[in-house]
Amino acid sequence: MTRLDSRKASTSPCNSANIGPGFDVVGLSLSLYLTLTVKFGPPSPDLVNITYSGEGADEVPLDPYRNLTTRVALYVLRCNNHRSFPPELLSIHADNQIPFGRGLGSSGAAVIAGVLLGNALGKLDLPRERLLDHALMVERHPDNVTAALVGGFVGSYLRELDPVASEAAQVPLSEDWGLSPPVPPLGIGHFVRFKWDPSIKAVAIIPRFELSTARAREVLPTEYSRKDLVFNMQRLAVLTTALGQSPPDPELIYEAMKDRVHQPYRKTLIPGLPAVTSALTPESHPGLLGICLSGAGPTILALATHNFESIAEGARAIFAVENIQVDWKLLHVVGGSETYEVQEK
Repeated sequence: MTRLDSRKASTSPCNSANIGPGFDVVGLSLSLYLTLTVKFGPPSPDLVNITYSGEGADEVPLDPYRNLTTRVALYVLRCNNHRSFPPELLSIHADNQIPFGRGLGSSGAAVIAGVLLGNALGKLDLPRERLLDHALMVERHPDNVTAALVGGFVGSYLRELDPVASEAAQVPLSEDWGLSPPVPPLGIGHFVRFKWDPSIKAVAIIPRFELSTARAREVLPTEYSRKDLVFNMQRLAVLTTALGQSPPDPELIYEAMKDRVHQPYRKTLIPGLPAVTSALTPESHPGLLGICLSGAGPTILALATHNFESIAEGARAIFAVENIQVDWKLLHVVGGSETYEVQEK
């Protein structure tokens, strides 16, 4: 039983999807977080109070029936025979470090935070695989939500759904999903965690403009040549092992992080992308291992073992030619999402 005046919290990391050739397949959890703090108290008929700080604080809806995280939580609750939020839930505070629309998995983190919130509020004690099933009914890109949930360097695939389940996808985002939304099928997503050499860090070079995933997908072709698909598959097969080897091999990784499936088509949306991904090399910037678009962009992800500032400033100079300002952050590969009790002081 939840003690009155108690608090729970959860953390969900940001993530970088694709890592070059692994389009919609691999993801990496990194050290920027969405943190929820939930307060319980005497039962109240009032609507739960949501507050928000950090990135996107001026953009996020604070109505629990419009906010993505709380709507996902309600979806999880209703799938498991709870019609509404528990009456003892008083408030939810979200503190967000993940910039919106930058290819760092802000929506994936929000979805996972919602799944964890629903699991905690309903005292459901769902296993990790079942949490992933619920998340994948909302966010159909397993590379994002899987990395945010389980952490580390992850490969995943999505099982094909039957027509009824496919039609039910994205139910929590619809306007009329009602009190009895379709329950997720078992085992929608499957994943494996790859090894990761701890000397490898991620330099996130973040342009000061947003790019929606939908827009970034619109420019992709519906068909690819066999040559381009083989190019990516060869490099992905090497990359998933190379990033776990110690010491990492810059020559091997740099070539293995190249891509022909999504990055070439997104260059029109991100001025400077071709120059950044070709001009920065292990020879020009020692310590650099490989460089790619993070998710749908516009963030650039440079994997490196040292010389981080020089790498970031090299990218900044290239973007400056295009009149684009950037920020950069040094990030670490981290574990997955967690829920824990907050000790009262």
